[in-house]
Amino acid sequence: MDAKEIELRGKAIGKAMQENEPGSSLIKLMNDLKTGVHATEELLRQTRIGVTINRLRQHKDPAVQKLATELVSRWRDEVKKQPGKKPMPAKAPAANGSASPAAQPSRTQSPAPTQPKKKAVAAHNVDPDKRNYKTDKVRYQVTGNESRDQCVRLMYDGLAFMSSELPDEIIGVAKQVEAAAYANAGSVNDAYKQKMRSLFQNLKNKSNPQLRQRVLSGDVTPKRFVIMSHDDMKSEARRKEDEKLEKENMNQAMVAQVEKSISKEFQCGKCKKKMVSYSQAQTRSADEPMTTFCECMNCGNRWKFS
Repeated sequence: MDAKEIELRGKAIGKAMQENEPGSSLIKLMNDLKTGVHATEELLRQTRIGVTINRLRQHKDPAVQKLATELVSRWRDEVKKQPGKKPMPAKAPAANGSASPAAQPSRTQSPAPTQPKKKAVAAHNVDPDKRNYKTDKVRYQVTGNESRDQCVRLMYDGLAFMSSELPDEIIGVAKQVEAAAYANAGSVNDAYKQKMRSLFQNLKNKSNPQLRQRVLSGDVTPKRFVIMSHDDMKSEARRKEDEKLEKENMNQAMVAQVEKSISKEFQCGKCKKKMVSYSQAQTRSADEPMTTFCECMNCGNRWKFS
């Protein structure tokens, strides 16, 4: 598959996820990627297919989770192996006697290209819940303003939490989010700082991992993210719980209340006032008298009698 074909497949997968299509449909789409994608760092950056598939690792279908994890791991291993292949062409001239002296320096320099590989492995040996700008060795000083740079760092820490994405991808999104928030605020004011703290807290919310994934994948753009309300950022599960609670409260509010009468025939034994509301209910067998429930409207004292 070429890059354009992979991008189209990624969009198809994203659409299937949004429309809650069955896991079998997602597996069918991913199976084509299993044999059709020869991962390179440039290809993954261009198509962002790795980001799309990584989101499926949280899917409710175990089969989808397994295949997504397998694909992401395979592509990551393929990318990690590639830097080690760069020194190989330098050894080719060794076949000529005149070129043999030049072959010697290539052997002494061969360890150098392996350095980026070591850095990448080190960054991802960190537990996902402990990832931050320090563990990933990220340079966040990019705006020329100390306060803004601190907010870029804050966004990186929030996006990197529990993520398996590469540091370069995360810092790119972090910079875009900060820039969008700064553009909305117009300056480094209290509203800007409060917004950045709120975004960070929502990104670090362990019960809402979907938010981080949606921002990293581009489903939620930085411009939209910085204007989302707290309700907009809620997870689907939390939103359904809130809707259920709201519905229950509405139903309770619509339940007819037992009508109470107020009488001066009853006297409160506590304050001695004759301002008593009462209601009656058949709490025993039908041939027994009804139970009367009383409440003093003056002091709130309650009692009952048959």
